[in-house]
Amino acid sequence: MNRRTVITGLAAAPLASAIPAQAVSAASRKGATLVIGHRGASGYRPEHTLASYELAARMGADFIEPDVVVTKDGVLVCRHEPEIGGTTDVADRPEFAGRKTTKKLDGVEVTGWWAEDFTLRELKTLYAAERLPAVRQENTLYHGRLRVPTLDEVFQLRAELSRRLGRRIGVYPETKHPTYFQELGLPLEKRLLGLVRKHGLNHADAPIFVQSFETTNLQELRAMGLKSPVVQLLSATGAPYDLVAAGDPRSYADLITRRGLATIAGYAQGLGPDKGLVIPRTSSGALGEPTALVGNAHAEGLLVHPYTFRAENTFLPTDYRTAGADDDFGRAIDEQVAFLAAGVDGLFTDQPDIGVFARSERAAA
Repeated sequence: MNRRTVITGLAAAPLASAIPAQAVSAASRKGATLVIGHRGASGYRPEHTLASYELAARMGADFIEPDVVVTKDGVLVCRHEPEIGGTTDVADRPEFAGRKTTKKLDGVEVTGWWAEDFTLRELKTLYAAERLPAVRQENTLYHGRLRVPTLDEVFQLRAELSRRLGRRIGVYPETKHPTYFQELGLPLEKRLLGLVRKHGLNHADAPIFVQSFETTNLQELRAMGLKSPVVQLLSATGAPYDLVAAGDPRSYADLITRRGLATIAGYAQGLGPDKGLVIPRTSSGALGEPTALVGNAHAEGLLVHPYTFRAENTFLPTDYRTAGADDDFGRAIDEQVAFLAAGVDGLFTDQPDIGVFARSERAAA
């Protein structure tokens, strides 16, 4: 299926045309597998924009996922990274040319423009840009049209979409580089907790998961009074930077041992692993056999929501690709069905409509 067959006007279409009715009812059942709109519907709209989040919900996503950074004046905004040169038009704005600088992000030197060097008012003059223009050319159509949203605006949108669509939409914020922001004197945690409380989401059954690749900030949020569910993200390599900064030798590989999972279960309700930790690829790049991670996590009472499922050939296992260009869609439904068969509890996907269809197909099997 070529990605150019996607109905790009879906965000304005009625819900009935966007998602099979049986899939909506399945998602409303307790314990149903979740479809999480990764940065919204980022396969069809520039990521972390209100248009992307809305499209994800209209396509049937149960949750929308904003990445969270902070401005110079302490406002939480939604960007993939603190460095905003690749996701906004800031590089084309001569008035901000002098803001370009090199900083150390989690120990690595990065050159660009940084969210924390802009006030919210300044950031709101920028437009969002497609981060992967070579793969997602259609998304470049929206350059110069979509602004950078605040997290408060995303929470408001979540509530409005829940009313409009007649079903509960959840939000799945990720704290980006919390140690980095703490060292700058702009900690994310208190600000995030304040918004969670403001929007009535600070309870165990709230439609929200708070996630992070670091461990300490999730535990600090618990100590500060966060009652909402939290998810520990897991990379396939390396270690959480908060542990690195503290001299703790544990890596992500240590966190997925039985002992590590038991520790995570002491403060979190779920895992967000790189999907290769659930089903790795073979040496040829084909999809391999499931690991023990899902079963071990479930034994500790932890949900498993792997990332990231993308439909383009370039992102798929070699045996799930189709003839055509790297940006053409491959057998993305089949890949997601394979992970659902492995017992995962949710999927982070750039194309939520595909996740909804895969879930429905797996349920009918």
